[in-house]
Amino acid sequence: MGGAKALLHPITFNEAFGLSVAKAMMCGTRVIAFNRGSMSELIAYAKTGYLVRTLGQAVDAVKKLADISTQDCNTHANEKFGINTMADAYIQVYKDMIQ
Repeated sequence: MGGAKALLHPITFNEAFGLSVAKAMMCGTRVIAFNRGSMSELIAYAKTGYLVRTLGQAVDAVKKLADISTQDCNTHANEKFGINTMADAYIQVYKDMIQ
């Protein structure tokens, strides 16, 4: 996945969390996804990928991939979904539940 120009993620349902999207960005791979479900929470528009509503918009987004740094994708994914961030968030949820 790390060698791909982009992950095309044309979901047709409201996905709760796109693990493949997070994994792609961890590899520095840009993402083009339909703007459904959690995609707007995962993808930083024009920084890590593009959120689109139609196939035509997805095709147009492919033409703009060079505008997005693969390092920005990796940095964003690690800051948001890295092991330490996720572990800290889970621990906080558990703490909140027992209080």
